[in-house]
Amino acid sequence: MIPTRKLGELSVGAQGLGCMGMSQAYGVRDNDEESIATIHRALDLGVTLLDTADVYGSGANERLVGRAIARRRDEVVLATKFGIVWLPEGMSARGDAEYVKKCCDESLTRLGVDHIDLYYQHRVDPKVPVEETWGALSELVTAGKVRHLGISEASAATIRRAHAVHPVTALQSEWSLWTRDVEADVVPTCRELGIGIVAFSPLGRGFLTGAITSTADMPADDMRRGLPRFSEDNVDHNLAVVATLREIAAEKGITAGQLALGWVKSQGADVVPIPGTKRRAYLEENIVAAEIDLSPADLARIEATAPATAFAGARYPEHLSRAVDR
Repeated sequence: MIPTRKLGELSVGAQGLGCMGMSQAYGVRDNDEESIATIHRALDLGVTLLDTADVYGSGANERLVGRAIARRRDEVVLATKFGIVWLPEGMSARGDAEYVKKCCDESLTRLGVDHIDLYYQHRVDPKVPVEETWGALSELVTAGKVRHLGISEASAATIRRAHAVHPVTALQSEWSLWTRDVEADVVPTCRELGIGIVAFSPLGRGFLTGAITSTADMPADDMRRGLPRFSEDNVDHNLAVVATLREIAAEKGITAGQLALGWVKSQGADVVPIPGTKRRAYLEENIVAAEIDLSPADLARIEATAPATAFAGARYPEHLSRAVDR
């Protein structure tokens, strides 16, 4: 069983499981039964934090997670999100009070549960004051529909405003050797306020594992094909960085992915990575990292190899970048 960590006052396994890829984004949704078996195996190994969202697979992922936990609800810290809206022109966000409450009720129905343990504002709506959104969320806590509140991809200033309305238990943002934007302002703010940090895509959307060697390795419908760091213009440079990380990992007798997860874990006892997978074999490989301790010398060597500016290309294309750090 893996150790536990604290997100604010919420105790969770030191590594969570991101469930998005079971229903969208990284190729064909091909085997729900294996996905459910992966969730069950995660629970067996001490993973308690399961992460989904209403937008993943247009609700399909919440239904899948709900099926998986139906007989094991008490073992799960169930996290889901609201707030992303897809329009013809791309990603948008919605955070008005009526919408917040509607989304919560719909997620409870899809998940088949009577409460959500950790409910995140997935993206900040620039048209609605965060105080309105969090006022509605606070009412959901009072009603018993939600236990703890989180926010995702928000700026330090917005986190402070939300926290002033109702305590923020966790921030969820991308954090890995691949993406380190949160380190300047957001992480220090969270630590000042006692907010836990949930790191999504801690494996750099799979790139840090070394499994991707070119854009051609990804399925035709894989969302990563649209991300600048995976483009043919940048991939060779980025592969060279990963090759050196793989050498470091090999010297320690671990995989490149385990090294990357160990690095995220080492960033603080308030950090919980949520690598995503829909396969038990990859889950078990990832879980090993919860027990890996990197020495100061290891971390210094990793930093020299992959500083914050190491990887070429923007994290997102422009239409997605507009929705983060609001």
